[in-house]
Amino acid sequence: MSLNRLTIADARDRLRKGEITAVELTDACLSAIEQAGALNAFVHNTPDIARRQAAAADQRLQAGDAPAMCGIPLGIKDLFCTKGVPTQAASRILQGFVPEYESTATQNLFDAGAVMLGKLNMDEFAMGSTNETSVYGPAVNPWRLGEQQLTPGGSSGGSAAAVAADLCLAATGTDTGGSMRQPAAFTGTVGVKPTYGRVSRWGIVAFASSLDQAGPMTKTVRDAAIMLGAMASVDPKDSTSADRPVPDYESALTGDIRGKRIGIPREYRIDGMPAEIEALWQQGIAMLRDAGAEIVDISLPHTKYALPAYYVIGPAEASSNLARYDGVRYGHRAPLAAGDGINEMYEKTRAEGFGPEVQRRAMIGTYVLSAGFYDAYYNRARKVRALIKRDFDEAFAAGIDTILTPATPSAAFPLGTMHAVDPVQMYLNDVFTVTVNLAGLPALALPAGLDSQGLPLGLQLIGRPWDEAGLLNHASVLERAAGFVAKPDRWW
Repeated sequence: MSLNRLTIADARDRLRKGEITAVELTDACLSAIEQAGALNAFVHNTPDIARRQAAAADQRLQAGDAPAMCGIPLGIKDLFCTKGVPTQAASRILQGFVPEYESTATQNLFDAGAVMLGKLNMDEFAMGSTNETSVYGPAVNPWRLGEQQLTPGGSSGGSAAAVAADLCLAATGTDTGGSMRQPAAFTGTVGVKPTYGRVSRWGIVAFASSLDQAGPMTKTVRDAAIMLGAMASVDPKDSTSADRPVPDYESALTGDIRGKRIGIPREYRIDGMPAEIEALWQQGIAMLRDAGAEIVDISLPHTKYALPAYYVIGPAEASSNLARYDGVRYGHRAPLAAGDGINEMYEKTRAEGFGPEVQRRAMIGTYVLSAGFYDAYYNRARKVRALIKRDFDEAFAAGIDTILTPATPSAAFPLGTMHAVDPVQMYLNDVFTVTVNLAGLPALALPAGLDSQGLPLGLQLIGRPWDEAGLLNHASVLERAAGFVAKPDRWW
């Protein structure tokens, strides 16, 4: 088997036994990346850094000082600031920006011995569900229908495509409204959005600061547990970072969920949901019941207001965060005509630097925050958010351990069919995922089956606050029962 096809857990064990070296593992991934240009997953390659980090990892392995991630080659989403390496957030406005510092999450991974292969494609400023808003062009799903190229989802589309195509052993992603879980479902991979505050946001380019959370995108649940343990930390540089110890997530994977109570929210049965998604959900329910869990019908009555609330709060925070991109301090500055003042510089720079989707959200956000509309939109959305969180709090207070839902309303669809046609249709992709970000809860998507056309479908598990360990354990039971081992045919 090619080394790049290994899981983190298998690679870790073989590295520690001395059967393979980190340099060999890294070279296998770098070779796979070179041959996968058609996927457009990697957008800034860093082979020199990768080989240097791999050599250092081999020294640690030989010395017997090797954490679980030591020598593991990763792709890093272009939203994470990486010292000395371009970080563009897939936007023209950050062209040429090379940070002088490292994000806390990536620093934690590198301290644990992980290897950076390069930066991964994404939707511009993480705004999108198809990876089509990227200045680099769309990433392409390794799965396809005949000759049709499919979206890998977004915004972490490059991360999902790279992991599914075995270009790296795992990747970092971020999730503001489903940006790891939806791509994971579309590509047959695992995406974990931790509890808000579990992973530091310092050094990650901000979209919506009260919703953004970084996490791992991996090939298996066990790999997600290993990588999340390395990424998570308390961080004094992030005021929203939670001062809580990080458990050993891998040791929590006991596979025993007997007596646990799984909530099935009736509000997630939406009109027009494909029969295959409903059938997969029922199969997931049966798998958890067979494992000894108790299935409980629950109500999350404010679910129907989640998308509208999210598309007020998200753009409002985005418009505030994007105000710093003005052509003055870093990144792109538009050429100015004689007599142009600072206002013209702002206008021209932003018009050139931001793509249409980012402009759309910035304008929506500025509108809902403006004097006449603040109470009508933004404050009302914040109140709805509180009600959505209360729905979950009441379910967990009633003894629910995790909640099972579909991850997406469909399988991956062809590139060019949704984002360009109707942005609102694209926003509906997040219907099952945005509630989790509004409530700050941990959740993950994992592959659980194939649709009639042979494309992966995912299920979502939502956990109690700070109980990523229990969430991952439930997911490991579902993963084993589903037995998903399908891989895309290599066409690239």
